[in-house]
Amino acid sequence: MTLKFSAKITVDAEDKTKAIFDSVNTDNEFYPENPVKTKIKLDKNILISVETDHLPHLRANLNSTLRLIQASDETIESTKA
Repeated sequence: MTLKFSAKITVDAEDKTKAIFDSVNTDNEFYPENPVKTKIKLDKNILISVETDHLPHLRANLNSTLRLIQASDETIESTKA
């Protein structure tokens, strides 16, 4: 039996949501060989869903994605006057 691990995360970054989505999604699009099935969609919020057979891969992918979101948010905030 093969176990599947998955997670869904919703991010609401208010007025920065679209800019953060563009940053995170670009990174995801240019890594097609990612062992974790990752879907990132933009609705009113950023919707991230990940699925994999290996729990450590899920954790690593989520950590990377959340850190990229945090870095994007902090970069946008640092440019505000």
